[in-house]
Amino acid sequence: MSTNVLRTADGWWVVLPQALDSARAGGTPIDRAVPVDTKAVTTAELIADRDAVRDAALSAEAGTPVSDLVALSPVTTPCRVVAQMVNYRSHARDSGFTGDIPPTFFRKASGSVSGPGDAVVRPSHVKFLDYEIELGLVMGAALPVGTVVEERDLPSYVAGLVITNDVSARDVQLTKTQFYESKSYPTFTPTGPYLALLEPEDFAHLLDLRLKLSVNGDLRQDRTLADMIVRPAQALTLLARFQTLDPGDLLLTGTPGGTALKAPPKPVEKIGALLPLAVKWKAFFKSQAKNPHYLHAGDVMTATIATPDGRIDLGEQRTPVADAHETPR
Repeated sequence: MSTNVLRTADGWWVVLPQALDSARAGGTPIDRAVPVDTKAVTTAELIADRDAVRDAALSAEAGTPVSDLVALSPVTTPCRVVAQMVNYRSHARDSGFTGDIPPTFFRKASGSVSGPGDAVVRPSHVKFLDYEIELGLVMGAALPVGTVVEERDLPSYVAGLVITNDVSARDVQLTKTQFYESKSYPTFTPTGPYLALLEPEDFAHLLDLRLKLSVNGDLRQDRTLADMIVRPAQALTLLARFQTLDPGDLLLTGTPGGTALKAPPKPVEKIGALLPLAVKWKAFFKSQAKNPHYLHAGDVMTATIATPDGRIDLGEQRTPVADAHETPR
């Protein structure tokens, strides 16, 4: 079974199996956590101290209610943050892709990583802010250039999993035809709450993981990893053709369909291709202004990733949206 770890300003904690606490919750299960006796400061250092994590998981302490802890991102920075583009069939359909889609990677600034409860801050010049729930792979070993990763090798390279949200400024992304700026503003990669450290037998259950994201209670994204085009082992092999990864680095593995941005109908797209670039984008964003699914200040995104049986459960990420001139909640 996987072990859930969270990070606070005071250090690292292991989340214990749920126990009944009638005094505080009338007999309902309450998640509790115990501190890890480790000197680890970074995620890479914690991964290297798995014995301390295992000792904490066997603790006889009653523990502290998780609800009393303020979780930070369990992925510490600086680190490499790499992401896969259009890696779910449902997202490919939404994006207007047909036929084979070449595997594509891009980088995000690690300064975009934020905590699971921190506000996502929309820069003042961004009008079309979008969400993308993604499963994050946290590396546990170095991945040198030229490495070939088979399915059976995944436990040797991937230490654990996290919920991530690849928040995107679509007007920047589309008009500048690049990803780095549009996805790298501070707070644009909410991460956590839990880092699920996996045991080798857990990897057989990855395709059962279901990704769900809601905005203000409205379910927008809901797919399992079975919808993936390029799965983790193949993705790491392709990435290792040109990119080294180290322990603690983060790979975002793509998002399912259901984002606010969707490709226009084919006839509209063909007409748009005939227009001057400035005219095309003006018309496109005028139509997008009528789309109610883009994020606005006051919205709250709720994201979960788990298997149906709870064998792997990455917790719940709940992030409000704020404008840059507001004080983030």
